[in-house]
Amino acid sequence: MAKDESFDVVSEFDAQEMVNAVDQTKRELQTRFDLKDSGSVIDLEAGKSITITTKDDFKLRNIIDILQAKMAKRGLNLKILDPQKVESSLGGNVRQVIKLKKGISQELAKKIVAEIKSTKLKVQAAIQADQVRVSGKNRDDLQEVIKLLREKQDEYNVALQFINYR
Repeated sequence: MAKDESFDVVSEFDAQEMVNAVDQTKRELQTRFDLKDSGSVIDLEAGKSITITTKDDFKLRNIIDILQAKMAKRGLNLKILDPQKVESSLGGNVRQVIKLKKGISQELAKKIVAEIKSTKLKVQAAIQADQVRVSGKNRDDLQEVIKLLREKQDEYNVALQFINYR
């Protein structure tokens, strides 16, 4: 009897790389001529969200651009960012909270499972908390599933990773 092969579909990010990207952004805020004395602040809160406080929308856009560039250099997918509404803060400042997406929602997991089943490949997909486990007897079928999910990743609007391939 052939042994089952499997892999997990997850949506995660490296928390340490996120800390490094935010720290690099803070350093650039202190050295860039247009942001140096603006009183801009960027904080990472428990790996769940980033809060940016600054004088105006223009500076806020610049800080977000810097953060995204630092994230891209560190190999972090920008789809993990979930920007919330810009709020007015004390002293005429603006503040924006950017939540960090981690894990696959139940609705998306169901959609991924349905997508995998519609391929008619001989694989099984099961939802396990915030990830999807795909298993089958043939490695080629598993590779086809990975290829399909990579092509549809833009549709899902989350950063997908494929781990525990065995």
